[in-house]
Parts: sequence; C-alpha cells; structure tokens
Amino acid sequence: MKTLTKQKFSVVAIVFFLFAGSFLTRAQEDKKQECNIKYNLFRADYKSKNYDNAYDSWLWTFENCPDLSVNIYKNGLVIAKNKYNKASGSDKIAAKALIEKIYKQRLEYFPKDKPAKMYSEWAMFLDKAGEDEATVFGLLQKAYDTKPEEMGIKAIFKFFDGIIERNKDTNIQAIFDMNDNLQDVANKKMDYLSQKLDKLREVEESGKELTPKQTRHKKAYSINLSSLGKVEDGLGAMLEKYATCDRLIPMYEKEFDANSTNVVWLKRSVSRLYNKECTDGAFYDKMVETYVNADPSAEAYKFYAGLLMKKEEEAKAIEYFKKAVDLETDSYKKANTLYFIAQLMKKKGRFGQARTYAYQALKARPSLGKAYLLIASMYAKSAKSCGNGVFGTRMVYQAALNKARKAKAIDPSISSIAQKHINSYASKAPSTEDVFNEGIPSGSPWKIGCWIGETVRVP
Repeated sequence: MKTLTKQKFSVVAIVFFLFAGSFLTRAQEDKKQECNIKYNLFRADYKSKNYDNAYDSWLWTFENCPDLSVNIYKNGLVIAKNKYNKASGSDKIAAKALIEKIYKQRLEYFPKDKPAKMYSEWAMFLDKAGEDEATVFGLLQKAYDTKPEEMGIKAIFKFFDGIIERNKDTNIQAIFDMNDNLQDVANKKMDYLSQKLDKLREVEESGKELTPKQTRHKKAYSINLSSLGKVEDGLGAMLEKYATCDRLIPMYEKEFDANSTNVVWLKRSVSRLYNKECTDGAFYDKMVETYVNADPSAEAYKFYAGLLMKKEEEAKAIEYFKKAVDLETDSYKKANTLYFIAQLMKKKGRFGQARTYAYQALKARPSLGKAYLLIASMYAKSAKSCGNGVFGTRMVYQAALNKARKAKAIDPSISSIAQKHINSYASKAPSTEDVFNEGIPSGSPWKIGCWIGETVRVP
C-alpha cells in the first residue's frame, strides 16, 4: 500500500514539474515576445527621431531585456540624453542617474563592444554635468588602460590635463611619457584612416565613381582625420610650458646613465630635443650617437644623418639618409623619413633638394599634406628672389597658394594649419585688379624661374 502511495506521489510530482516547466517556458516565450514588441516600438520612434514617444517602450526594454541588443544602449543614450536636456531639478538628477546606469549596464552585458569608448564618453558626460574631477579622471584612466585608441579627442585632452595636474610638481618625465603615448595613439589612428582615404582616392583617380557607401566613408574619414590632426598641436601646446631646452637638457642629463640602453627612452628624448631645436650643444650629439649605437634602425639613422649634416659631413650624411630610407619597408614610415630629410635640407637652405625629398615622400604617401606645405613655404621664402618684378613676385605666391590648397585637399588632418597658409599666400597672390592692370588674360601660363622652375596659371 505504501509502495503504491509513493508511486502515486512520484507521478503527481512528475506531472507538477512538467506543468511548471511548461508554464515557465511559456512565460519565457511570452516575455521574449513582449521584449521584441517593445524593442521594435521604440526603434520605430527612434528612427523617426521621436525620442519622447520612444522613451516608455525603450525604458521597459532596458529594464526587462538587458541582453536583447546593444541598440538598447546605443539608441537609449540618445533617448535618455534627450530627456536629460529637457529636465530640471530632481528630474535632471534622475535623468543623469539613468544615463550612468545605461553606461554601467552596457559594460556589464556587452563588455567587448568598445568598452574604452564607453568609459571615455561616460567621463565626458559627467564632466559636462559638473561631476567632480577625480571621478571623471578615474573613468578616463579606465578608458586609457583598456584601449586608448577608442578615446575621443576631447577625452584625450581632458585626460592629459589630468596627468599634468598630478605630475607637474613631482614628475615631469611622466608628463612627457604620456604625451608621447597619446601622440603615438593619435598617429596610429591617423595612419589607419589615411590609408583608407588613399584607397578611395585611388578609386576616384582611376576614373571610377565612388558608391554611396564609399562616399559616406570618405566623409567620415576626413572628419575624423581633421579632428585627430588637432591632437598633435593641442598636446604640444599643453606641453609647451614644460618642454623648454632649459628644462629638457638638465633632466635628460640626469636620467641619461640609467637609460643609455633604453631604446624607447632614447628615441623619444632625441626626437623631443630635435623638435624643440635643442640641438646646438654637445649633449644632443652624445644622445644621438648613443641612440644609433643602441638601435641601428631607420629612425636612429635619420637623426644620425642630421647630426652629420650639422658637422658638415654631408657625403656621410647622405649615405645614412639613404640607409634610413632603404631600411623602411612601411611606405608611411618611409614617407616620414623622406619628409624629415626634406626639412633638414630646407633648414640648410637647399630648397631644390628639399623639394625633391618632399616629392619622394608624397610618392610614398600621397596624402602627406605637410610635404606640400613645406614646398609652399619655400616658394614663399623665395618670392622676392625668384619673382620678376611686382607681378612676378605675386605669381610666386600664387604657386605657393596652389601647393597649400593641394595640401588641404589631400590631408584633412592638417586642414586648419593649411588654411592659415592659404590665407597668407592668397593675400599676396595677384588680385583681380593686378591681373587686369598687367593686361594678361586669366588662365595664361606664367613661368617662374630661379630654382622653382615651375609654370603656373594666372588667376
């Protein structure tokens, strides 16, 4: 009898668990269906930019279906920030807390989807919202430690400002190191985007028309390059107060013995001394010679060749320049080396040779706009000596203007500095009145003599 009762109980238990399992499955299916309905509802309003209508359906999805799609967080930030911007008082505080929750929850459920970008954006939102500096810097530090390439431009500047504040009285080298690290990040991003843009230009130059998708990409690459181009100048400006020869040389002298075999330290130190024009003393010579012995590379050879030029050992310098160029297999790095040589030749007053190297750099990297700006600046310096009369002088500035415009057209990363050159040369190039008074038809060829030896069109 007891055995029969146990059997009946077992059957009832099995039926109960089957029923409960079926009920749970049905409930899960119902919730999944409701998640999809609410998701599609808010997505439709979001795409129509009706963020107020999208809010309730989005919030329900956010709270009940956190792992359904990353769009819950991408779109949700726009929807929640729309609410935040319109709110005031306690509603503003609640809206701010919701936005923070979006960032936290996205990092929890989609941890591999650009986490550094999320930390970076979160930090900048809090900074704008008036959050304390320590909290903002903490998030920026997380972004940098995770993947600095994903940090936004404003976030990079904010982070570096925090590094300066924390080290300016105790550790100047830490400021220089971080500046170099962030510059490297920006340069890598710029190289990547420039390569993408160069490929699209190749398509255009072949006579083919870009697809709508390629056109969108070209615009995006150009905008991002323009923003990244401001990083180098911006970080350099923030460092200006600390990167003086009077400060750099004693600091490097103090640290030299401990770093005489540290290739990264030598490379960065020599580069900084060169860029700040702290190259006259014997210590710079010692640094370069130590660097080239520790690392006989293309990068070291170009500085060593520059040192040989300084010592008037030109034949040997050219030999090492050639070694530096030949060692580089990456076309973009080769272009930078050639541009470096062009700069040195310009400083020596060898304008013709400088232009030759600048064009070689452009051949290796067609989007290296600063090479055209270098040529433009040499043309402008030669305007009086190469121009024939007042109008001829103005036509040399016209040639410089053409190069500056070319620089801006091919390289969005230098658009702002190129525009300054354009404005300067345009003010000195022939005006409509000049052309009329000269009696020369617009569009006529004009031969510029001297080392320039170039024919330009009368504007």
